[in-house]
Amino acid sequence: MRIALCDDNQDFLQSTANLIRQWAAESGITAELFPFDNGDALLSKITGTHMDIVFLDILMPLQNGIDIGRELRQHDNVVQIIYLTSSPEFALESYETKAQGYLLKPVSYEKLKETLDECGHTCTIHQKNMVLKTAQGYQRVYFHDIEFAEAQNKKVLFYLRTGQVITTITPFHVVEDQFLEEDGFFKCHRSYLVYFPNVDHFNASEIFMKSGLRVPIARGYSKAFKEVFFSLMFPE
Repeated sequence: MRIALCDDNQDFLQSTANLIRQWAAESGITAELFPFDNGDALLSKITGTHMDIVFLDILMPLQNGIDIGRELRQHDNVVQIIYLTSSPEFALESYETKAQGYLLKPVSYEKLKETLDECGHTCTIHQKNMVLKTAQGYQRVYFHDIEFAEAQNKKVLFYLRTGQVITTITPFHVVEDQFLEEDGFFKCHRSYLVYFPNVDHFNASEIFMKSGLRVPIARGYSKAFKEVFFSLMFPE
């Protein structure tokens, strides 16, 4: 698990890193820590790579943690952001970046553990993947990267969050059987599968993915899609 910490207070940075190492050891998790003392250093280092969790101090020189979180979210919609602050006044703003947690300083181990346990569960989900057969060989694709799959003739195209398109030579009916067994995938058209976590919104005829790409909804699938979408958005 890759975890970044960003705080301009070196003592707090070190003490938080020690608490994270304690949690990782007790949980049997291998954690790789990346400490930063300012937001620019963090962004320049991790842009183009993936971190599982990022701890952000809110009140920092040059750029505050909320703005850094917004920039992170533009490049990675699955990174889990946890804010660290001495004041609760930024709590509402933090939710704009879909933050996983908001911890008040001084951070107790119990609160940190509770938040990291939730993050660890989410990371396990994000590690789910499938190996696709392509003309060049076999390629692993992680579910959280998939926006949708489209059948084209005898091939299936997987559109990823990164903009990459992977073409598999596996027939669509085989892909359909494999992926519909997994949580989060839905057949919305005879030629399309979508991954719900990467859906932004929809109307009666189209699904709008978070990337801006659009996927058609066939009339016969519309009602079921709506029911599943809202059950995931508003679980009982």
